[in-house]
Amino acid sequence: MAETATPTPETLRAKRASDLIARATRAELATLIDTLGGPFEARPLRGPETGLVMVRGRIGGGGAPFNLGEVTVSRASVRLASGTVGHAQTLGTDRQKARLGAIIHALWQEAATRDSIETRLLTPVEQRIAEARGHARAQTAATRVDFFTMVRGED
Repeated sequence: MAETATPTPETLRAKRASDLIARATRAELATLIDTLGGPFEARPLRGPETGLVMVRGRIGGGGAPFNLGEVTVSRASVRLASGTVGHAQTLGTDRQKARLGAIIHALWQEAATRDSIETRLLTPVEQRIAEARGHARAQTAATRVDFFTMVRGED
């Protein structure tokens, strides 16, 4: 049986950055590019292009996997003038968002711009997501109904 490698802290940080870049809005990405002094020279390596991916699900999170359906995804890969390569994927057909995300992913890999991207984009997006989850939990809790059974003494 093959052993699963434990991801390194750097791999986990890169995964977090890619995830948050994908969840950022197009306006957030464009604003960050302007703030960092863009536009940046970025040669396309792939795309931006749009396609379909199959979404798989599991009943109860642990059951047998099944094909739920297809979703539209856009992706892009770019190479900055410095040689750094960035990749991005996003749900939907917004190819420009995928291109901006790939540029920001490449810039995140460079030491000179990583801290700015963390503070100006990734942390605010992470906070926005956490607030949305908290709001959804509060709405769900407001509609919760607890059922109980009363015991009759006649039994």
